[in-house]
Parts: sequence; structure tokens; C-alpha cells
Amino acid sequence: MPNVTLSKKQREEILKVLKARFEQNMNRHQGLEWVKVQAKLEANAEKLWSLHEMEKTGGEPDVVGHDKKTGEYIFYDCSAESPKGRRSLCYDREALDSRKENKPRDNAMDMAAGMGIELLTEEQYRELQTLGNFDTKTSSWVKTPSAIRKLGGALFCDRRFDTVFLYHNGAESYYAARGFRGSLRV
Repeated sequence: MPNVTLSKKQREEILKVLKARFEQNMNRHQGLEWVKVQAKLEANAEKLWSLHEMEKTGGEPDVVGHDKKTGEYIFYDCSAESPKGRRSLCYDREALDSRKENKPRDNAMDMAAGMGIELLTEEQYRELQTLGNFDTKTSSWVKTPSAIRKLGGALFCDRRFDTVFLYHNGAESYYAARGFRGSLRV
């Protein structure tokens, strides 16, 4: 992972952005208090760096839950469409390496790992869609079961006709309108 240190100014800026988004979207995290979320973030510089990366690539991360067992807050990318800075990617390194020509610049799994986040699972993606209408013009890769991946496939989701759809594609495929959404536990 690259340097995961933010300057004081960067820390202040990302916290300000996250606080404003938290306050503007209370329906995503009813019953949670920003002051507690901020305390967790300030105690976890590496996680704050990951949120900064999510924001920098257009993800608009926000709190979508709280794990009472671990005390962790759960963040998902909540941008209306798949994050702009994470589109035109094939699924994983194996898919990228298999392309002989017209290779995309990166792949979703490596990019997520480099940011310190996880791709949403299908279940998490459907959970996100209960909080609003996301990916009505784009689509997002989701974590693919190994049995499907071993056969060369990968899964992605979107929302059309007021319905969330799960699809398959060759893992090496990539499209200008397909990116990925991430999750982070802090």
C-alpha cells in the first residue's frame, strides 16, 4: 500500500466533507452520532486515508451502518453513479493479464486493495440500494464467488426499471460506464 499519511489539512478537509455528507443523509444512518464516528476516524489514520481515496475517486463515502459486536462503523460509496475515477476497469489481475491488447489501465480488485477497501458483495449492493437509487446509468463490479471466477466470469450490478439486477460478464471485459463501489469498516 502506498503512503497512507494525510497532511493535517487533508485530514481536516476529508472530515469536513464526511461530516457534511453524514448530516445531509441522516436516512442512511439513523440513530448514529457524528461525534462518535469522527472519534473513530481520528483514531484510525489509515482508514481515514482510505476514505480520502474513496472521495478522491468520486465515491462519496458515507456511513451506512454500525456493527454493534465490533463497534465498527460501515462506510459504502454512495455516489449516485459508479465512481468516475474507478471506471473502465476489468475485474482482477488475472483478467487484466489475460488481455493481449486494449488493456484497461487497472483492475477493480487491485485498485480496491490499493485503497484499503473491499468491493461490495451482491448482498451489500442490494442493501445500499435500499438507501436510494444508485447506478441508474452505470454499473458496478461486485465481489464474485470463486466458482464463477474460476470459469472466467465476474459479476456486476445496476439499477434499472426500479429494480436491482445482477449480471455476469467475462472478467476481462471493461466498459466506460462500469466501475466498482467499495466498503470500509472503521
